[in-house]
Amino acid sequence: MSGLTERAVPPFSVLHVCMGNICRSPMAERLLVARFADAVGHDGPDPAGLLLSHSAGTGGWHSGEHMNPPAARQVAERGGDPTGFTARQLHGEHIDTSELILTATGEQCSYVTALRPDAAGRTFALREFARLLTDVDAAALPSVDLTPDGVLARGVALVEAADKVRDGRPTGPDDDLDDPWGLGDRFFARIADDIEAPLRRLVRLLTGR
Repeated sequence: MSGLTERAVPPFSVLHVCMGNICRSPMAERLLVARFADAVGHDGPDPAGLLLSHSAGTGGWHSGEHMNPPAARQVAERGGDPTGFTARQLHGEHIDTSELILTATGEQCSYVTALRPDAAGRTFALREFARLLTDVDAAALPSVDLTPDGVLARGVALVEAADKVRDGRPTGPDDDLDDPWGLGDRFFARIADDIEAPLRRLVRLLTGR
């Protein structure tokens, strides 16, 4: 993860990437915020000071638009907040300031690393990342510490451990999230399930909760 140590400053930054930034990556952005806040708890520190969850699309077709309505409904039904979201196109500075980049597909991983080759070690397809986390030794990570520096240190170590487990292997077709754009609420619900399960695993490892 060349250059990451110099860039890493709190809060721990997770960038979600899909094509248009109106369906999959916005759901991931807002659901990660919701699940992380649940884990920290109402009596805990301000989650916004510990974790930054943001997103962008590889294309700019929908820049400036709100979240796709069925995606927004899934976020709201799962306790997240879809309000205030605005789609944007991915640029290098979004990658440069993120400790973890999670994409909807393997192709989008390639797009990110073509834009910023030094981000290869911290860029994963979301489902790939969840799969890799099952083989990460949580006991070898820095201790859980719900402070800005503590979450950052554990998050960076977690990303490094997942990349070590990956050992250079490429993403596979089963790691891709289907694109729900233009489909119905039932399909969006399935994709939201596929997004939320890996995010819950990430939150558990970051917070110990």
